[in-house]
Amino acid sequence: MKAMVLNRICSLKENRSPLALVDLPDPVPQGKEVLVRVSACGVCHTELDEIEGRTPPPRFPVVLGHQVIGTVDKTGAKASKFKIGDRVGIGWIYSACGKCKFCLQGSENLCEDFKATGRDANGGYAPCMTVLEDFAYKIPDVFSDSEAAPLLCAGAIGYRSLRLTGIKDGQSLGLTGFGASAHLVLKMASHRYPSSKVFVFARSEKERDFAKELGAVWSGDTADVPPEKLDCVIDTTPAWKPIVEALKNLKSGGRLVINAIRKEERDKEYLLKMDYPAHLWLEKEIKSVANVARRDVSEFLELAAEISIKPEVQEFALEDANKALLELRERKIRGAKVLRIN
Repeated sequence: MKAMVLNRICSLKENRSPLALVDLPDPVPQGKEVLVRVSACGVCHTELDEIEGRTPPPRFPVVLGHQVIGTVDKTGAKASKFKIGDRVGIGWIYSACGKCKFCLQGSENLCEDFKATGRDANGGYAPCMTVLEDFAYKIPDVFSDSEAAPLLCAGAIGYRSLRLTGIKDGQSLGLTGFGASAHLVLKMASHRYPSSKVFVFARSEKERDFAKELGAVWSGDTADVPPEKLDCVIDTTPAWKPIVEALKNLKSGGRLVINAIRKEERDKEYLLKMDYPAHLWLEKEIKSVANVARRDVSEFLELAAEISIKPEVQEFALEDANKALLELRERKIRGAKVLRIN
């Protein structure tokens, strides 16, 4: 099979084609694994972090991609959950130990043996891949393949982030950064908390306009001051500046949820501008999001089908994965980017 492979960490400024199209042997499912014939795979900001070295290092060479949609093509000898031809999805969580206290309480995202799709195992920038059947999910029929792909990460991690805010209907929500995940969070929040107002902070005027199209009551630049203080904020950016600005905009007792694996070093000095009384005092909280658990993916897929959350998508051929990644890095974003494969 032809797959897009990452062979080493590199800078996208210096190497605008970090992935190489290479021939790989078709994987064979073992035990409780299924072989998935991939039809679509979302392109995620986390892949930029993997390429440029801001995540725990991938195994090399590795096939990226953790928002995978496809059909079950073969099953391992011990697999029984899916039939041949079933349409399934695979998200960021590739596997976990299943035995530790976190796994036993449904928090596999915190397992020390957590393995990520497209980082610790080959992902969906390829015509097929294997995964344990317990870490694949039936995809509701209401979504096309391209619509379903971003739901596996951007949607699921957005769902977890929204849940971790502890928001109640009528409380105000801020979204810092407005890419694939945040635009789905806005749709979720509008449905679950119809009396809540959503405020969006984004550098791009196009993103700010898009947020208003989707129902945000206000949108502004990262450093702009909203018309009122906020009960909670979800940050989806790779930078430090939005963290400091968001804390300033929280009400007393408000919570900031940071949905990011790493933050870029280039603006770390912005933290020196943090003022304790203005940014942290009055029992404000900061909570990070670590990966996703299976519960997040399955519950979000049910919610998305129930209220017909369909992301805006831009499609690319598998061979154009580098182009899609560069556009994402250069913030040419409207919704989510998806590779069409088979």
